[in-house]
Amino acid sequence: MFAQKYKVIGLKIAYFRKMKGYTQEELARRAQISTSYLSRIERGNYTKSVSLSVLLIIAQALEIDIDALVCDKGPN
Repeated sequence: MFAQKYKVIGLKIAYFRKMKGYTQEELARRAQISTSYLSRIERGNYTKSVSLSVLLIIAQALEIDIDALVCDKGPN
């Protein structure tokens, strides 16, 4: 059930990252997480759920509201 939601959140992160012109390495550095962790999040490929605090940090690094990542609306 949550696996699909994680994939959607990951796709949104990748979308906004590319819109900002950031590489995975740059966004990971800005969010102070590892590139491999960001890559797994973007693919929705992780065994434990991503914490809200990590999503908040990523949203801050992307300069977007957390709503853009977790609400059911598509990226605008």
